[in-house]
Amino acid sequence: MKYSTVLLFGAPGSGKGTQGKILGTVPGFFHFACGDAFRNLRITDPLGRTFVEHSSRGQLVPDEATINLWRKNIEAGTLNGTFHPDSDTLVLDGIPRNPHQVEMLRDMLEVKAVLNLTCSDMSKMVERLQRRALRENRLDDANLEIIKERLVTYERETKPVLDCYPREIIHHIDSAQSQIAVLRAILDVLAQHAVI
Repeated sequence: MKYSTVLLFGAPGSGKGTQGKILGTVPGFFHFACGDAFRNLRITDPLGRTFVEHSSRGQLVPDEATINLWRKNIEAGTLNGTFHPDSDTLVLDGIPRNPHQVEMLRDMLEVKAVLNLTCSDMSKMVERLQRRALRENRLDDANLEIIKERLVTYERETKPVLDCYPREIIHHIDSAQSQIAVLRAILDVLAQHAVI
């Protein structure tokens, strides 16, 4: 079975997490944020240690570990009744993070839309990340050098994911707008694709 899926896409600080959390409150949507799932792991967990090692350098966690974490969370959501695969749309935030992960997930996801949140103002994204670091005690968002490395990693490894999907399902949304304007644009796209 393939999961009906919407991908929230964009550079660190583009607003994926904010919009994903909002969508996750809408009946019929199940939001999964890969970064949050990694951050919720204990440091004593081998996967938690792997996350800290890579995130502290601004690097992506290896593909196998990322996909395994995703799979475990989807299975847990299905078992505990928060995710209904036959009727809910999966909203993925932070996965797939590179073309190899796209291939690893191809048989499991039916991607209806890719919502590419764009922000041409780099300083705005850095400011959002640093604000989030203070609010959520996220060490990987606090250090300017790590933020710069994450943005370089995004350009080099993650942005090519856009080339893996048909152009007609990719929608570029200016995330420098107000949160409500971004949400309105997202809902318009989802209505277009008959996802809501």
